[in-house]
Amino acid sequence: MKAVLRKAWESRAPHERMVIAALAIVLGAACYVLVLYSAGQARSRLRKSVATLRTQAALLDQQAAEHARLRATPAPPASPTDLRTLVQARVDAARLSGALTRLDAPDVDHVNVAFGALSFVDWLAWIAALQAQQVRLEAARVEALAAPGMVSASATLTRARAQ
Repeated sequence: MKAVLRKAWESRAPHERMVIAALAIVLGAACYVLVLYSAGQARSRLRKSVATLRTQAALLDQQAAEHARLRATPAPPASPTDLRTLVQARVDAARLSGALTRLDAPDVDHVNVAFGALSFVDWLAWIAALQAQQVRLEAARVEALAAPGMVSASATLTRARAQ
């Protein structure tokens, strides 16, 4: 292959060799300029993304410090009100009174509830609201109804204990 290229090169007239060499130099310089231009564009984009990433890292550090601070604070004390009264207030606040079929307290630290038909999303939101009040779901039974998204549920709730 090398011999074939050398023979083709030597078969050219000196003027053609000069033109081919000049074109090769111009093509090489154009490729070099194109590479430099692309590198400059990439550097500019990377400089912007590094600044964005630094900002995000600083925000993440702040959030991590906030998270550590919040984890170090003690949990709010349990509501001093009667557990049955607290659960009833949460039922009323969530507007689930119409679905409530049973609410009884076998002792001061436990409450049994039963709902006829309610939205599963409403059920989950209600449980989350109780957890925010330091009330723990001890046992639950949730059954899907024929209507999409509707369930019947019964649960035993208890006060969350400090650990």
